[in-house]
Amino acid sequence: MIDVKQIRQDFPIYENQPKLTYLDSAASSLKVKPVIDVLDHYYQSLGVNVHRGAYDLAYEATRLYEAARVNAAKFINANNDEIIFTRGTTSSLNMIAYAYREVLEENDEIITTELEHHSSILPWMATAKKTKANLVYIPLTDEGRITVDNFKKVLTKNTKVVAITYVSNVMGYLTPIEEIIELAHKNGAIVILDAAQAVPHMQVDVKKLDVDFLAFSGHKMFGPSGVGVLFGKSQLLNMLEPVEFGGEMADQVFKDHATYKEAPLKFEAGTPVISGALGLSAAIDYIKKIGYDNIHEHTMNLRKYTIEQLEKIEGITIYNKNADISTITFNIDDVHPHDIATMLDQYQVSVRAGHHCAQLVSRFLGVNSTLRVSFHIYNDIQDCDVLISSIKAAKDFFLSF
Repeated sequence: MIDVKQIRQDFPIYENQPKLTYLDSAASSLKVKPVIDVLDHYYQSLGVNVHRGAYDLAYEATRLYEAARVNAAKFINANNDEIIFTRGTTSSLNMIAYAYREVLEENDEIITTELEHHSSILPWMATAKKTKANLVYIPLTDEGRITVDNFKKVLTKNTKVVAITYVSNVMGYLTPIEEIIELAHKNGAIVILDAAQAVPHMQVDVKKLDVDFLAFSGHKMFGPSGVGVLFGKSQLLNMLEPVEFGGEMADQVFKDHATYKEAPLKFEAGTPVISGALGLSAAIDYIKKIGYDNIHEHTMNLRKYTIEQLEKIEGITIYNKNADISTITFNIDDVHPHDIATMLDQYQVSVRAGHHCAQLVSRFLGVNSTLRVSFHIYNDIQDCDVLISSIKAAKDFFLSF
């Protein structure tokens, strides 16, 4: 059971914004105090680089950084050497797509979907163009879901990569990924999973999934901005060429060639995101303390209540009534989503309006943009009621002209 009043004491923003109704956690979550405290400790008491210095401060920073890697590995049931700290999901997905420019050949196939965030599809679009591989889309159901049967329709002997979302950031649909991964592997393809929306809401086990690569971000799970995790099976990581070159990732450097360390250091060129990794580790600890079952039950109850209230308002189209996480995507007839979002801000209600960095989803729905509400553990029924009353007021205002 989630005690929202107690939870909000862990989020300092509510001290500064007591009337805030924040409903955009799918874009970025609010930041929890233990994370902020860890960042402060690093900058105030350490502030030095890792893996380099032979002095006490450097040793302690390195110990904490590598402990964060161990924590992240345990969190998703990976091995320590399979965890690379990056700038976020976008950076992680780009890294793999770029590395596979050296692997893919003409007429190879990359399977993806119309549900992808731009960070999941654009890197592979560029890689396909560079390698002359073919980008192939899994047909969606009328509801907009990915199914195993539709995946089978596009899987061929030429399929080498499956780049796919675990949970859609617009529709909130959970991909039947275990079956897809099994089929892809039988066909000799690798699977890259965008888990940015999944990890904040559900337990992820990379060994159980048998996924090849997986990415998520700290800022969507109460952690800092500018840090994320790229998981990759160690044999695959060590097979790939690095995509950035610089300090620490090099092993031996000569005038005409160089050798590189094994993963993960091979992919962490230069000074890594030290404070971010420490903050992400603190966010992981906080999520484990709250528990995924509690998170899911609480947020889905808020979603159910809000949909019931939205359905009482005439002229509202909800595009994902059966979503698997607590995202609601909708529009109001004859009113632009950006106008509604701007009006809601007058009531200190924060929602997302636009195509949510997933224009293919908007095209699939036949709209230019949508409104998106997304809940997390610091939201309560009062937030839902404020949202509904604000929507009614905004709708009445714009339709009165």
